[in-house]
Amino acid sequence: MSTVEVPVLIVGGGGSGLAASVFLSGHGVDHLLVERRDDTSRLPKAHYLNQRTMEIFRQYGLADDVAERAASPEQFGTVRWQTTLTGDGPLDGRVIHEMDGFGGGALRETYETAGPVLPAKLPQLRLEPVLRRHAEERNPGRVRFGHELVSLTEDENGEGVTAQIRATGDGETTTVHARYLIAADAGRTVGPALGVRMEGLPALFDATTAYFSADLSPWWTEGSVITWFLNPYRADLSSALIEMGPTWGKHSEEWGMHLPLAGIDREDPEAVTGRIREVLGLPELELTLHEVTSWTVEAVLAERYRHGRAFLVGDAAHRQPPAVGLGLNSGIQDAHNLAWKLAEVLAGRAGDGLLDTYEAERRPVGQHNLGWAMSAAAHHQVVIDAAVGLGPHVPPERRTPVFFSYFSPTPVGAAQRARAAEIFATHRGECQALDVETGFAYERGAVVPDGSRPPVRSPLGDDYRPTTRPGHLLPHAWVERDGRRVSTHDLVGSGPGFTLITGADGAAWAEAAAVAAAKLSVAVTAVRIGAADEGAEYTDADGAWQRLRGTGGAGAVLVRPDQHVAWRATGPESDPARALTDALSLVLGHRAP
Repeated sequence: MSTVEVPVLIVGGGGSGLAASVFLSGHGVDHLLVERRDDTSRLPKAHYLNQRTMEIFRQYGLADDVAERAASPEQFGTVRWQTTLTGDGPLDGRVIHEMDGFGGGALRETYETAGPVLPAKLPQLRLEPVLRRHAEERNPGRVRFGHELVSLTEDENGEGVTAQIRATGDGETTTVHARYLIAADAGRTVGPALGVRMEGLPALFDATTAYFSADLSPWWTEGSVITWFLNPYRADLSSALIEMGPTWGKHSEEWGMHLPLAGIDREDPEAVTGRIREVLGLPELELTLHEVTSWTVEAVLAERYRHGRAFLVGDAAHRQPPAVGLGLNSGIQDAHNLAWKLAEVLAGRAGDGLLDTYEAERRPVGQHNLGWAMSAAAHHQVVIDAAVGLGPHVPPERRTPVFFSYFSPTPVGAAQRARAAEIFATHRGECQALDVETGFAYERGAVVPDGSRPPVRSPLGDDYRPTTRPGHLLPHAWVERDGRRVSTHDLVGSGPGFTLITGADGAAWAEAAAVAAAKLSVAVTAVRIGAADEGAEYTDADGAWQRLRGTGGAGAVLVRPDQHVAWRATGPESDPARALTDALSLVLGHRAP
């Protein structure tokens, strides 16, 4: 039996755990990751990477590798409802409604204004190998698949944890002493071992997804992130079909289908294959069934995200319906929030209180996202069906006439379609929820409030309003230096340290940054942004930063390593060095607010 001592142990090598490894490496934190599986996910599972996640990937040099394999919003930015995929009947293959979603179509300009990179679609089956490669390259020999957590205890002195790790191949056991632990194991081991209780609804309903390969190019209309089938003849044949790549568009080779299996033995491949063909209306379709997964849709949140030296991220901390695609994205953002804080504490630049801010900041976001996903799922299940004229009040024999009426070239049909279109538009709370994806803010934690009120959030989550108010994401604006165009997000590196953004006349702030950095032993990079004739390092070429900065030319915005605003001075300070030093002291936990 061998023994390993390491500052951070990560348990779990899915999306959140591998992302945490990459982020910790960026901050120079030595760590060990263990994952019980021999390899990354063999199932597509989550497939939408929202704009905020792609921005984080961009910060850590991952975005290009992800985008190279992913579908762009032009290839997936539509949500579609159809009667069936194909068929010879007058109601077969009819488009009921479609709308732009997730940065596609008419939404592109809004998303381009909001951030330096757009959302992407890449299933976990293809995402996790990218993350694993980067994690292994940046932390050689310390990313170990085929290793499972056997036992976990908290050290009596409260200064760390001790874990027994067993290699699944030869059974060799290693004792790992770690100062901190990140649980990214989907709640399978660490949470139960520590007695962390999951609050909420652990069993909303059961779902089944079939993954298969088939050539659907003769019938598939490309550009849809998901196509919902509302079968005009039988309710039990309504389903959803999702492209899974690796080729995107009409020639996608792999698919995921949320499959209704009433009366079907899900353990019988032939029966499941027959149901897929039945749903698609292609009785002779050649297909290869890869896997049928049955899973329970949950809506649960960990009662706490920190337990002593252990921190829960991703599915270990929150599990919700897949609507809006917030699960994997939230997990990656959890890890992003936590990594820089661990780095500061381990380096002795911050007090342990900084780590308490992880739960204070991320748990409210997790709670909001869980509620939003619940609401969106319920809305789709009830309201969208009703938009067409379906629902529990409609008997089976009336189902087909409802669809004939919907498509009829009559004033009644036109009215039915117009009413439905208005109801379908409310689905933007799921597929156009940019503010939910990007506009979250930390009201308490590693921030210094300035007494300002947050911008009013749109009820359907589709109107993102950037602001430099402390706790919010640094607004994106393009700036230029020596002919090179970069985002304000790029001013924040992937390593430790804070960024202080000021105006062209911010020489006093640059001096203050040097004083504060020396006094607190923390890196603070001062950056001036101004008009082309003001002599600042960066030019606000199109004026976007001036509109968004929320300060006067003599003010300053302090940005954390995770690109969230920690503090701001809206105007000049009589003693900028003291003001900045005090703010950093509060953020780093050197003294209480």
